[in-house]
Amino acid sequence: MNVLRLPLIALLTGVLGLAGCSVHQPAALYQLDSGTPGQPKQSAGMSVVLGPVTVADYLQRETLLQRQTDGSLSAALDGRWAGSLSADIDQLLLRQLAWRLDSQRVVLAPAPAGFSPDVQVLLSITRLDSGKNQPAILDAQWRLIDRRGQVRDNRMVHLEKPHEGTTADQVKAQGDLLQQLSEQLAVALKPLANQPPLVEPRAPEKKAAPKQDSEKPKIPMASPIRTDMEVFRF
Repeated sequence: MNVLRLPLIALLTGVLGLAGCSVHQPAALYQLDSGTPGQPKQSAGMSVVLGPVTVADYLQRETLLQRQTDGSLSAALDGRWAGSLSADIDQLLLRQLAWRLDSQRVVLAPAPAGFSPDVQVLLSITRLDSGKNQPAILDAQWRLIDRRGQVRDNRMVHLEKPHEGTTADQVKAQGDLLQQLSEQLAVALKPLANQPPLVEPRAPEKKAAPKQDSEKPKIPMASPIRTDMEVFRF
């Protein structure tokens, strides 16, 4: 009896071990496709502060979400984000903008001390997702603030891109949409590169005209001199 039980126990152990391996198989990790941005050459190019960049709450997680046909979202079973999606978005946009503006002076908010930007970009991303049967969609809004604190541009953007349906294709499509966003943003920023200086040069002060003495010369008062007769001397 004991002899027959041992093979059965070994068989069950092997089956459970195989099941455990299939259940605990690690999911694939994904990052957004940032394209192939070149290195900006101008060290004294346009100065830009990118941010704050706000991302919708449902995107602030490592879970890679899938948009369903009914509009609902579910977690992908075969992959997740490799770290913070919000930080990944920041770095993608930063590199793309620096390359498209050809400027080394593009920084993320908060700007370092002493950095005086030509423009600050306030960006809000309210949607970035896709599904197996749903296209990748990006909804965003930006405001451009010039060095005088004036709003120079305010725009809402809606972008879509189809894909092949796999998780890898979906991630690539989402990265492509962010690259398109950075391209449109760079076009809006370039006209603000040649702004007048914040402090206008002072006009030369006009010399005051010499004051003219408008007072009439004073005539001395006559003073009587006592002699034998009254004589007035001037």
